Amino acid sequence: METRQAIPREDDLFLFEVYASSRQAEMALWGWEEEAQRQFLQMQHSCQQRSYQMQYGNLECRIILLDGIKVGRILTAVTEEEMVLVDITLLANFQGQGIGTTLIDQLQQKAAKAGLSVRLSVFDGNPAQQLYERMGFCSIAKAEPYTVMKWTKSEE
Repeated sequence: METRQAIPREDDLFLFEVYASSRQAEMALWGWEEEAQRQFLQMQHSCQQRSYQMQYGNLECRIILLDGIKVGRILTAVTEEEMVLVDITLLANFQGQGIGTTLIDQLQQKAAKAGLSVRLSVFDGNPAQQLYERMGFCSIAKAEPYTVMKWTKSEE
């Protein structure tokens, strides 16, 4: 498994596909026609990207590759105090295979070497929160509808 820096013109369609896949279950409940869903999701994706870029001046977007196949995206940012896992999304058929766990572990190792903690926000009710807890993240704040979590290397 590897990642590579996203090149917006080449990867924008794939990045949209990943975003849309993360909203699939929600959109199915609304009963909208396919074209209306696509237009809404394109607008939401664009707003999300702009929001992330405004919040994190040094946002890094990487495409997740598994055996050369694009399977998801990971967005990170680094501040003086911490690394921020802004977003990690895998296409549904690649979830539950340890890919996300491996990438988060790599991020934790990189943060530990730099003497930094790792912070993330997870949507309340997202099953990924259990994964984050198993990986040593602790809840530090509520920012409805999210829980802010932090990992700090434990002294051994």
